[in-house]
Formats: sequence, C-alpha cells, structure tokens
Amino acid sequence: MSNSAQDPATIAIGIDIGGTGIKGGIVDLARGKLIGDRFRIDTPKPATPAAVAEVVAQIVEELSSREDAPAANTPVGVTFPAIIHRGVARSAANVDKSWIGTDVDSLLTERLGRPVHVMNDADAAGLAEVRYGAGHGVDGTVLVITLGTGIGSALIHNGVLVPNVELGHLEIDSAVAETKASASARERDDLSWDEYAERLQRFFSHVEFLLSPSLFVIGGGISKRAGDYLPKISVNAPMVVASSKNNAGIVGSALQSVISEQLAV
Repeated sequence: MSNSAQDPATIAIGIDIGGTGIKGGIVDLARGKLIGDRFRIDTPKPATPAAVAEVVAQIVEELSSREDAPAANTPVGVTFPAIIHRGVARSAANVDKSWIGTDVDSLLTERLGRPVHVMNDADAAGLAEVRYGAGHGVDGTVLVITLGTGIGSALIHNGVLVPNVELGHLEIDSAVAETKASASARERDDLSWDEYAERLQRFFSHVEFLLSPSLFVIGGGISKRAGDYLPKISVNAPMVVASSKNNAGIVGSALQSVISEQLAV
C-alpha cells in the first residue's frame, strides 16, 4: 500500500524511454508536477525489448519504494520513441529494430505485474502541454512541435489527442522535413539563425496550410534559444514556447495511463 496522504487517483508513475536514457517520476496529476526527483538509468545497448523492460522495472521499483508512491496496482504510463498503435510499436527510433511489431503494452504489463499504457513520446509531451502548459484552455487545434534530433509532433483538437501524427516526416521540396529543419540539421549544416529560420518557415507554412492550427507550441532543447529564430517566422497562428521542459514525457504518460484506465472501465 502507498504511504501517500494524497488521493491515489491524483498520482501516477510516468516513464520516458529515450535513445540515451530512461527516466521516470511520480506525478501529481492535479498540478502536472513531479513529486520528488526523477530517477534515470542509461538506455541499455543494444536497446532490445527484454533489456529495456528490465530497466523500466528497475525504475518503477525504485519509485514504488518511495513514501509518496501510488498504490502498487496503479497503472504506469510509458512513452516510447515510435509509432504506437493499440500498444504495438510500428517503428523504432534510436532503439533496436526488434521493437517493430512488439506489443509494448503486453510486454511491460507482464514484466511489471500491473497495468501499463504506452504512447508515442511526442504525444505524451503534447498532452502534458495542453493539459498543464502553454496550450491549456486553447480551443481548436493545438500543434506541439519538438525540434531535436528529429521533429516530433502532437496534434490535439479541443483537448483530444490525435495520436501518431508524424509531421516531421512530411516531404517538403523533395526532402523529409526533419532532415532539413530539425535542431540536429541546423548543427550538421552549421546554419546561422537566419538560415535556420528560413527552413523552419517552409516547414511551418506547409503545416499551417494543411492543418490550420489555433496555436503552435514549440518544444525541444532548442526552444531555449527560441528568441533567435521564432521572431523570424511568419505564420497566422500564434507561436509560443513550451512551458513543460524535460519532464513533459513523464507527466504526459502518467496522465494518459489514468485516462486509458478510466476508459477501459
């Protein structure tokens, strides 16, 4: 049993699986904030399903031992860097290709002995941003775009997530968008901020034409330098910087785990 004095329905564990690290935390879902520190372990190499499941179990075990942990049967939310369809990985980014076709929900549920709900990592960040961050209370379509190694994207319409929208893989000018406009592409091509803004302009103009969002929320590590490039981009929808930082995946996955469990009842 949990020793937490909080309502167990308002706290959950979220795990964020990345290419270099796997991190988790206990989330206060009323505020969208972590209770206590994150716990992180390096992603195993190779990042096979069995190896990653073992690390996730170690993280959940550590978090569950804390005084503020939710009850032992509380569902766990997990992000994964892939297209996730009904709990099954349909792609694999920065993890072993053997994940493709793996039922990640079932694998982790069996290993942890408790319900697990898996979602795409960008979707988790988007969900956190709309529930608790810069997209909170915005009507219509909110697009959360993360600029990093690739371009992650989450589409939320009137508070409802549309999963697995891979806008970074749009082809623009005969090239996949993220190969030209990701943060890593800026570094690779040694672009000035003006040059990078030109590439982002092409991407955001095309996305706006396709989806007519009410708001763009820009995340990823490079969002710390947003003042160097966002003012140079001209679109109709407002563009704001994400307010949730490195914990967005943990918070969003924890939230989704509770939502999914409620929908299953």
